[in-house]
Amino acid sequence: MSSGNDPRQPSSAKPYKPQAVHPDNLPIDYSGFIAIIFGVAGVMFRYKLGSWLALIFCAQSLANMKNIETDLKQISTGFMFAVMGMVTNYLSPARPGVKTT
Repeated sequence: MSSGNDPRQPSSAKPYKPQAVHPDNLPIDYSGFIAIIFGVAGVMFRYKLGSWLALIFCAQSLANMKNIETDLKQISTGFMFAVMGMVTNYLSPARPGVKTT
């Protein structure tokens, strides 16, 4: 194919520049939200798996953080719930009637 028949015009091509997005309009951080949900479940219902999953989702949310102010608040809340769940699950006395293995 010869270059004479090419309808594209390289002189009019412009590089792509993404539009700036306001921090309030960013999509929700689902991993941070799930970390808070699992952290609360770990504390309230004493689910060890919930506390561990909250820690994992906190790490994922920290790795994918886009806005330092709002995401850090959500991550720190999820982390605190995860740590409280770990403390209540592993360092508190066993519940009566529940067999520990």
